[in-house]
Amino acid sequence: MHGKTYQENKHTELAALAEAVVAYAEERVRMEAPLDGTATPEELAAAVGQTITAQGFGGLETLRLFAEDLAPACLSTDHPRYLSFIPCAPSDAAVMFDLVVGASSIYAGSWLEGAGAVYAENQALRWVADLVGMPAEAGGVFVPGGTIGNLSALHAARTTARHRAPEGVRPFRVAATAGAHSSIAAACDVMDAELVPVEADDRWRLTGANLRATLEAHGPETFFVVVATCGTTNFGIIDDLASVAEVCREYGIWFHVDGAYGGAGLAAPSVRELYSGVEHCDSFIVDPHKWLFAPFDCCALLYREPALARAAHTQRAGYLDVLTETPDWNPTDYSVGLTRRARGLPFWFSLAVNGTDAYTAAIEQTLDVARFAESEVVRRPSLELVRERDLSVVVFRRLGWEPADYQAWSDRLLADEFAFVVPTTHAGETLARFAVVNPETSREDISAILDTME
Repeated sequence: MHGKTYQENKHTELAALAEAVVAYAEERVRMEAPLDGTATPEELAAAVGQTITAQGFGGLETLRLFAEDLAPACLSTDHPRYLSFIPCAPSDAAVMFDLVVGASSIYAGSWLEGAGAVYAENQALRWVADLVGMPAEAGGVFVPGGTIGNLSALHAARTTARHRAPEGVRPFRVAATAGAHSSIAAACDVMDAELVPVEADDRWRLTGANLRATLEAHGPETFFVVVATCGTTNFGIIDDLASVAEVCREYGIWFHVDGAYGGAGLAAPSVRELYSGVEHCDSFIVDPHKWLFAPFDCCALLYREPALARAAHTQRAGYLDVLTETPDWNPTDYSVGLTRRARGLPFWFSLAVNGTDAYTAAIEQTLDVARFAESEVVRRPSLELVRERDLSVVVFRRLGWEPADYQAWSDRLLADEFAFVVPTTHAGETLARFAVVNPETSREDISAILDTME
């Protein structure tokens, strides 16, 4: 009997690795997520050492290195007491299907190469478009995150505005409040556009009246887009979308709504009325990896008139003629970037598996916990609410604390692997902030964290 051939050994090793990877993924989905922690480069170097070598470690040993040494040095964004930034709490179905997407080698940039994937993604996009109230012809693409989504929408807006502008006029300005996401300023830097701040009202919102004053002061014809937000990252504030939309229609300026975090609230009847006017937007984004229970990285970008985005984004080259010279729906025609994975499929799969009613129930659950958190802050004498909550972000102060106190408290929670709650700042003041987007976060979790501030 001869020994096993190279091919047989390869298949045996692959089978063992596949079994180990699937087992790891299944255990991670089933288990209560560990919060874990962070590590210094020196600590990781001592624990792991050099992982890229000439001969390699093999699959099982490298997986062990990750599971035992690298993964514990990464915070679990799906932990119920991870309340910093905007957490990511994907559904079990979405996580497991992400494995399928990775294993399928699908190029999802064109209909020709990924028709089945694009078809499914478009159904998920249609559900979002219906929540927004966009017309039947609306459409778009899943991009990596809100930064690329906003940049792509702004590029489409500027291209359209310049095409429509009178001779000698080149719109170059963007209007938004200071509460707009930092990616708007970054997009302006990339595009060499001027970001003009609009003064917020007494509720820290962008309003039509203040927008009109800003446009008139600088010349409406110089603006190519107005950016409103439905759920600012720091406070969860929803702008006065209806009045802003009215002013945009009056001056013929593209109306973009950034709902990267808060757009998910459109699925919750308890807060839907706060979004009045969003249906008039020309473009819209929401990140399913934030509050719609998809894994990283996934942003839904939608256009009222997709043809305008296609005119702005389609890349042309001889080797692409077979794609660009057809009427097919090619996702890469609607955003910055050409190569793309089918990043919307885990979100689609979760929607298809669980149904949209489950999404509504899960979002309402997080809103209920946020309402409880707000009431607890108001109830406790040592705490003070900074602003009444719109959605699921609660910002408050601990009376008598200095910035160092907040940081020491936050560091202690993480060191004990009890919770991850980093402080934020507003108007020069350090504050505490909860962002509740995980349906597993409970009232008991909120109470336990607040108890540590006494």
